[in-house]
Amino acid sequence: MSNVLVAFFSASGVTAGVAGRLAESIGADLFEIRPEQPYTNADLNWQDKKSRSSVEMDDPSSRPTIANSVEGMDGYETVFVGFPVWWYREPSIIDTFMEAYDFSGKTVIPFATSGSSQIGKSGENMQKLAPGAKVLSGKRFASSVSADELGSWAKGFMG
Repeated sequence: MSNVLVAFFSASGVTAGVAGRLAESIGADLFEIRPEQPYTNADLNWQDKKSRSSVEMDDPSSRPTIANSVEGMDGYETVFVGFPVWWYREPSIIDTFMEAYDFSGKTVIPFATSGSSQIGKSGENMQKLAPGAKVLSGKRFASSVSADELGSWAKGFMG
């Protein structure tokens, strides 16, 4: 077991690809945050105000249930948390993840995937949910980002 974890939520597979390259490039453990109720294409239709993702993102208290859990979270010192950008921030399921564990003393580095939207205030939002952690502002990556670029970026945060 590494002391570095790459945890990610991926609705379409894009973030999964980036997370996998990141974990491999830095020798980190990989964990997929899986929703108890998987998202369908209709759920992800951001143009439909009644779609599941729109409803969740419109409600700051929304906490979608996660189907799995990280084993040995206490052993990780650095946790990279990846997600697609939804409504200029992290998806609500990431908020669920941040509240599910004690991140005290850990460094949390958000990373996001998006074609053009920036990561916004995701780091600030996540910091509020994990007050004992050091949550950094993070970075957005395109789906085509290389393992070398990810590794160079990530190694700057590891001791």
